[in-house]
Amino acid sequence: MQQEFTESPEDARRRDLMVQRQLRRRGIRDERVLEAMGRVPRHRFVPPERRFEAYDDFPLPIGGGQTISQPYIVALMTQALRLTGAERVLEIGTGSGYQTALLAELAREVTTIDRSRALSETAAARLRALGHETVTFHVGDGTLGVPESAPYDRVLATGSLPSIPDVLLAQLAPEGVLLAPVGGRWAQELIRVSFGPRGRTEDSLGGCRFVPLIGAHGWRD
Repeated sequence: MQQEFTESPEDARRRDLMVQRQLRRRGIRDERVLEAMGRVPRHRFVPPERRFEAYDDFPLPIGGGQTISQPYIVALMTQALRLTGAERVLEIGTGSGYQTALLAELAREVTTIDRSRALSETAAARLRALGHETVTFHVGDGTLGVPESAPYDRVLATGSLPSIPDVLLAQLAPEGVLLAPVGGRWAQELIRVSFGPRGRTEDSLGGCRFVPLIGAHGWRD
């Protein structure tokens, strides 16, 4: 997708290094994911004073007690969704909008929800500037999903949950996939739940640590 702004050669160089050194060398193999992360300007999703850290492999604060996840974990989660370009995706936790932008690059349609109106509006403005028109933004309790737009082929939680809510599983299409960090408040496992001809399967993609999702089926504020 054509970018509607200019960027410095240094931004482009650092983004390419991120893809080659932090992602490809660490086992990210989905070429569509790698190409998308090579296109989306992560420095546009972090505070201006953090611009020169944007392509380093660690999370960064974005305000309101929220973070933008490290590039590797974003790539791992995106790869785990197995997107082909035909999917309708629900993202729980819009945050900065960086993961949203990647999903918009890789899926047919994205619905995203965040409890913070300020974060949602800022992310929406960023994605409009990047030319993304297939994203619908909602403000509310993401742990309840967005049932009025269900079913979704993929559901992705970008914050931690104590368990996987049935209300989110109910919003999956047949043969859908849900991916979420599940566990305690300070440490979780990245769990993928898939539905197919043989029923439900569940696997862990390893340990992780995400900010908590606050809500009826998440954590208390």
